Amino acid sequence: MALDFVAIDFETANPKSASPCAAGLVRVISGEITENLSMLFHPPYPHDWFHEGNIRVHGIRPEDIADAPQWEEVLPELLLFTEGLPLIAHNASFDMGVLRDAAEAISFDLPALSYACSLQMARRTYNLDSYRLNAVAYAIGHEEFDHHDALADSDACARIVIHMANRHEVDDLDGLLAKTKQRLQQIVV
Repeated sequence: MALDFVAIDFETANPKSASPCAAGLVRVISGEITENLSMLFHPPYPHDWFHEGNIRVHGIRPEDIADAPQWEEVLPELLLFTEGLPLIAHNASFDMGVLRDAAEAISFDLPALSYACSLQMARRTYNLDSYRLNAVAYAIGHEEFDHHDALADSDACARIVIHMANRHEVDDLDGLLAKTKQRLQQIVV
């Protein structure tokens, strides 16, 4: 199987898309999870404040990032981890918006990045009442994960994509995208 991609998930400190405070990435090579990366960090200024509603969702508090690196230190490491592979996120418009807007907040020129949305693919693969990440994960038998933990969510996303590829009997991302009538998008800066 030549299914190669990086699943990615961000948690934000507040309602601003340029306020990431956590990222989780899971690399999939040949249809197997091979490596992961989890980071807590300070969101870029002036988006570096925490909203109580966001804290209730993910549980990350300002004191949890007190000794964490700044976003501008983390972003190059995050991009290095992707190795230029396509990114996949569940509700990708949110996560790619976070990546784009947070990079823009520090005047960082992102490289050309392609991405796809596992939520959109899941809608074309399963017949479910809900296509939220946890609902799809449960439907494929991946029930034990800490929803809204960035690494746990990116791991669930990776497992969902692998499950979809197997269900559609395809062995690469292009095949899965074709079967689900999706295509790789480009992050537009």
